[in-house]
Amino acid sequence: MTSRTDTLRCRSLAAKPSISSERAVLMTRFYEEHHGKHSAPMMRALAFRHLCERQTIYLGDGELIVGERGPEPKKVPTFPELTCHSVEDLRILDSRPKTSYAVADDVLFDYERCVVPFWRGRTLRDRLFAALPDEWKAAYEAGIFTEFMEQRAPGHTVLDDKIYRRGLVDFQTDIDAALAALDVTLDPEAWAKREQLRAMWIACEAVVTFANRHAKLAEELASTETRPERQRELERIASVCRHVPAHAPRDFWEALQSYWFCHLAVITELNGWDAFNPGHLDQHLLPFYERGIADGSLTAESARELVECFFVKFNNHPAPPKVGVTAAESGTYTDFANINLGGLRRDGSDGSNAVTHLLLDVIDEMHLLQPSSNLQLSRKTPASVLAHTLGVVRKGYGFPSIFNADAVVEEQLRQGKTLEDARAGGCSGCVEVGAFGKEAYILTGYFNLPKILELALHDGVDPRSGVRLGPATGAPGSFGTFEELFEAFRTQLRYFLDVKIAGNMIIGQMYEQMPAPFLSVLIDDCIATGRDYNAGGARYNNTFIQGVGIGTITDSLAAIEHNVFEKHRFSLGDLVAALDRDFAGDEAIRARLINRSPKYGNDDDAADRLMRRVFEEFFAAVDGRPAPRGGKHRIEMLPTTCHVYFGTMTSATPDGRHAGKPLSEGISPVQGADRRGPTAVLKSAAKMDHVRTGGTLLNLKFTPAVLAGDAGLDRLAHLVRGYFTMDGHHVQFNVVDADTLRAAQASPEEYRGLIVRVAGYSDYFCDLSPALQDEIIARTAHEGM
Repeated sequence: MTSRTDTLRCRSLAAKPSISSERAVLMTRFYEEHHGKHSAPMMRALAFRHLCERQTIYLGDGELIVGERGPEPKKVPTFPELTCHSVEDLRILDSRPKTSYAVADDVLFDYERCVVPFWRGRTLRDRLFAALPDEWKAAYEAGIFTEFMEQRAPGHTVLDDKIYRRGLVDFQTDIDAALAALDVTLDPEAWAKREQLRAMWIACEAVVTFANRHAKLAEELASTETRPERQRELERIASVCRHVPAHAPRDFWEALQSYWFCHLAVITELNGWDAFNPGHLDQHLLPFYERGIADGSLTAESARELVECFFVKFNNHPAPPKVGVTAAESGTYTDFANINLGGLRRDGSDGSNAVTHLLLDVIDEMHLLQPSSNLQLSRKTPASVLAHTLGVVRKGYGFPSIFNADAVVEEQLRQGKTLEDARAGGCSGCVEVGAFGKEAYILTGYFNLPKILELALHDGVDPRSGVRLGPATGAPGSFGTFEELFEAFRTQLRYFLDVKIAGNMIIGQMYEQMPAPFLSVLIDDCIATGRDYNAGGARYNNTFIQGVGIGTITDSLAAIEHNVFEKHRFSLGDLVAALDRDFAGDEAIRARLINRSPKYGNDDDAADRLMRRVFEEFFAAVDGRPAPRGGKHRIEMLPTTCHVYFGTMTSATPDGRHAGKPLSEGISPVQGADRRGPTAVLKSAAKMDHVRTGGTLLNLKFTPAVLAGDAGLDRLAHLVRGYFTMDGHHVQFNVVDADTLRAAQASPEEYRGLIVRVAGYSDYFCDLSPALQDEIIARTAHEGM
């Protein structure tokens, strides 16, 4: 790093996340004055323009890439139109021991006197919970599923290359043409389309205004700057901000700044579940890099410094605070912006290039939590790119993660996308697949698979509360065969997925009245259709439900089949009674469940066959069903940190897990159950049909000694390539030993910089909850390959 970027990085790391009430107050005042006066799209666009014209702008000393979502770095805005924090919520955020947000007295005052009185009962969250049926709310409260959009707008959106070829003025020209083509005599939706298109035009204008305000501030700072070099930089910043994003960028600096203004605009307009994503940044930046190197206006060193400044901007933006279940399922500051490296071009050729290596060097040197990064590894990716990536992985940051680019294309083709759009797509957030710049792919919440088995073992009654939640499918003593038990599980599964999907349809319709006009400008084909991103305007629309705990439920079913119905070691009734006692006085039963039962993750077909059965049932109950925005429902297999939350909502399970303990995460085996090495784990995981998902998440942990030297990297490269030849979707690595993690638990002040891979993201180990720390320690650390 240069001294500049080292300073910016240290400043970013030192800043404590805090809550800013500025956006909430500006939105409240605007809604107080204009509520009911405009159509929904125009209301959102005018409110967004109000923000862009009035919110505080920040330009820090030494910065080259400028712009913050809040009034200064790590000042986090809130979104009261979606969910309005109470004053008590804010006090909890300020005082909680992990992922806290400082809340000043003036913020509490603003909320108490201005924000809460107006938004109480009016937020989308308030209206959503009022509209959802009782059976949905009962299942939600019991920990059967969660709901992403109960306080955050649709996210997981990724940009393609259009903003590097065109400016917002060009998009306004397209909007003007679409407006002129409307025919109110033939199109019954012409008025609605006109309102949406007008809103998109205003949103473009708002972002240009926002950029020009930065240009003006840079000019003012330059006029009083006494350091000649910094004065020249400020003048250049002003020039850049005058040009982009109004017009297409002309050089490397303008390309980065143009993306950043678009990123800020999307995450200021609405609070998406995950932040906007840059997509194939190496491919998008390559023409500007090559042109700058050729004409001498750019050097490899100056390009790297600009990218480092760009990375700092991501790290300045913690995720807006969450409350309730959503806070429990995702306890992190990370906002999940994920840069794709390598992959394929639209013509099917290798997408890696010189900028890929530049970005890997920056990732390695800065090791910031944000932005996250991944390598899209195809059969065509050079060995040198994979070696460079694994060299970074070996440092122990948990990133980049690695995706099978060829499988990602297949997954999207199965969903009906064109080959070119599939190749130009990739992954966002944790592991989710989408067509970049062309798709609304909405995650709706996690689904607790082991909890469904728990209900099947209790005739549809939740043993934690005694409340009937599901249909009556029989008491344990009524199941004479394993197939009868599995049929009860299937019945419960389909019932609760019906409940979840019915809720998704209601929530999707409600979000049509919360348009995102600026985001819609950037996604094909919203302008052409005159429809919002949240109302089906995108070219592709998919809605995902994320299955959690596949390892736990597989081992549980395997234990029941083996011990109860094959070996007859104890009855199902006796087992359920032991589960209800959390194995108190039943250690002999628990020992058999843990030590003398087939386990997923060991290439054992007795267990893996059941994993595949559960997967097939989950897939069949969800995939292809109608979804909001005219799209289809799909499945994914990932947890973020919801496996910890779901564990607290699930009693003891037949794999020997105690009540309240975390479930298995992603498609990884139960923590510590994989005993035959990483190759066996990959062979078990590959028996899942990954191509029929929208993403799967697999964690592996190695001790550092295993990856030492060139031979260690070569073995790891072969391991990854081997898994991908079996159509695996994704794999990521923790490179750390359990002793180091335990030492960090005992003396966190000595390990503040220790980064680990949690699920689809990395985080500081010392910022994780004790339960999550314990879960990571419990994962098997492989000492060989």
